[in-house]
Amino acid sequence: MHNRLDTLLDRTVLLGYGKPGLLLRRTSWEPLAPDALRGRTALITGANSGIGKAMAAGMAELGAEVTLVVRDTERGAAAAADITADTPGATVRVARCDISDLTDVRRFAHELLDHTDRVDILVHNAGVLPRTRAESPQGHEICLATHVLGPLLATELLAPALERSGAGRVILVSSGGMYSQPLPVQDIEYRTGDYHGATAYARTKRIQVALTPKLAERYAAQHISVHSMHPGWVDTPGVATSLPRFRRLTGPLLRTPAEGADTALWLAATEVPPGHFWHDRRIRPEHYLPRTRTSETDREYVWQYCTNAAGFESS
Repeated sequence: MHNRLDTLLDRTVLLGYGKPGLLLRRTSWEPLAPDALRGRTALITGANSGIGKAMAAGMAELGAEVTLVVRDTERGAAAAADITADTPGATVRVARCDISDLTDVRRFAHELLDHTDRVDILVHNAGVLPRTRAESPQGHEICLATHVLGPLLATELLAPALERSGAGRVILVSSGGMYSQPLPVQDIEYRTGDYHGATAYARTKRIQVALTPKLAERYAAQHISVHSMHPGWVDTPGVATSLPRFRRLTGPLLRTPAEGADTALWLAATEVPPGHFWHDRRIRPEHYLPRTRTSETDREYVWQYCTNAAGFESS
C-alpha cells in the first residue's frame, strides 16, 4: 500500500516533488548512521548555497572531509565557515573551478590529483538557468557545458582517484523538469528555434539522466558507481532568482535545501545498484510521457557527441 501511494504521489508531480511526498516517504526511511561517511572524502560542485551547500553540510556532519568546488571562492569560504560553525571539527575546504570551462576543469583536476590520493564521492551539482543563450569559452551552450560536458570531463579525469577509493561514487544532481523534454538528438547545442532557459535546463538534465547508465557501465570495472537523482522542488536562491513566479505559486510546497539534499547523502552512504535515476531514496522511471522516449541508438549518438565535445574517447 505504501509503495502504491508513493508511486501515485510521484505521478501527481505537485505532491510528490514537494513536501507532501517527502513527509509520507520518510516515515519508512532508516536514519543514516551518525558516522556513515567517516574517513571519506567528498567533492561537491556548486556548493556555495542551496542544495549544494546543504549536501556539503550533511556530508560533513556524517564525518566526510568535504571540498566545496566553486567559481567564487569568497562565497565558498563563507559557506565553509557556516558549515564548520554548525559542525565543529569538520574538515571543509574550498577549491576554485568553473565547471562550464573545460580548460578550467582540466586545471582543477590536475591540481587536485597532484595533492590528493583518493576521492570517494564526487557530486555534480553546479547548475545554471540562463535568460538568454550563452556559450562557454569552448563555444558550447552554457547549460550543456555546465550540466553535461564539464561533469563528464571531471569524472573522466578524476576516475583514477575515485578508483583508489575502492568504492567511488559519482552523483549527478538532475531535475524532475527533465520529464518534460525528450533527448535533444537533433539540436544538442540548442542552436535552432527560440531559446528558453528553462527548456535548455530541462534538456540538459534529460541528457544527464540518459547518460547515467553509460557512465555506470564505463566505470564499473574501476568499482566506481554512478547515479543520478532529483531533489524535488526546493526553495533555493536559484529558484528565487530564475523562477520567481513558480516560487510564488508553489511556495508552501517547496522543500528546504536540506530536504532536497537527502537522497544524495543517502546515495553517498548506501550501497545501491548503479546506473539509475533516484528520487526520495527510490528508483524512478526515466520517462512518463510517450513523446520523450528515445532509442538506444539516440542515447549512443548523444553519448558520442558529448564525450567528443568534452575532449575524451568514448570507449
